[in-house]
Amino acid sequence: MTFRQTYADGKFGDYVLSANKKNLDLQYIYDLLCKPSRYSTGLPPERFPFIIQNSVCFGVYHEGKQIGFSRVITDYSEFASLWDVIVTEEYRRQGIGKALMKYIFAHPNLQGIFRWFLMTEDAHGLYQKYGFKTEAYNPYVMMKVNAG
Repeated sequence: MTFRQTYADGKFGDYVLSANKKNLDLQYIYDLLCKPSRYSTGLPPERFPFIIQNSVCFGVYHEGKQIGFSRVITDYSEFASLWDVIVTEEYRRQGIGKALMKYIFAHPNLQGIFRWFLMTEDAHGLYQKYGFKTEAYNPYVMMKVNAG
């Protein structure tokens, strides 16, 4: 068994990208993902901790305040599912989402994964830049296969 190194924080201009769960603003994430909205159907509060505990989580911070979040569910070998790539509305269209995607895909524990999945209603163009293709059977599902 080998030791998996921690993943250093990244920088994008004045923004900090981090995979350190200790930095996460749990109330921000809960409000974003679990209160009924276009992103969620209203996950009960008692189930929310499982989202963080069982995912590889990523936060984006500006001046100490969390302004973005994403997570990956994975077996670290054959599959990974990308979820909740979200940047707070007022910070969008500044390249932060793209920086977050690059940071996620550079994570050392996520290297060499064979198949990536995600679901999106409206961000197909963003994910296509990272090799995802829309699945013919469902236009909301995208997949990326790494051959070799």
